[in-house]
Amino acid sequence: REDLNGIEVFKDRSHPQRVAVEECPPGAVLVIDSRKDARAASAGGILVARLMVRGCAGVVTDGGFRDSPDIARYTMPAYHARPSAPTNLTLHQAIALNEPIGCGDAPVFPGDVIVGDAEGVIVIPAHLADEIADEAVEMTAFEDFVQEQVLAGRSVLGLYPPTDADVADLFAAWRAEQGR
Repeated sequence: REDLNGIEVFKDRSHPQRVAVEECPPGAVLVIDSRKDARAASAGGILVARLMVRGCAGVVTDGGFRDSPDIARYTMPAYHARPSAPTNLTLHQAIALNEPIGCGDAPVFPGDVIVGDAEGVIVIPAHLADEIADEAVEMTAFEDFVQEQVLAGRSVLGLYPPTDADVADLFAAWRAEQGR
């Protein structure tokens, strides 16, 4: 909406994008719904840097970021679909904060837990986070064990999934040895 979204909107200190950057709580992840449209940036290096120095835990969009080489060097995790040079105002309009959104194909509600790594991001409903974290820790330990076994030459057959009778005992011994 060019009639509502000219560059002058940034003069308004209550512009939702600027408020989000200035008020996202330390330790929180700012999640931006860009309708999976990376033809214009969701944010750029300056806004992402502001989130970082304010102590935010990360920023996620299903769109793109300007200044992505700079953002990649920041210490705060940032995830986007792809780099995008045009400013957000050409295609996106910040409308609301702290409301349910869609990011990618995931529904995101305020308070959800966001977990990411170098390959992607997932959204976990807050009431399930502890249960899923416990399961993830267990699975990660097992997969680390399996990876070590495979790199040592063992076949995945019977190991992954663990259908051979000796795998449970070997894994238990490995965990004890590793302190995991």
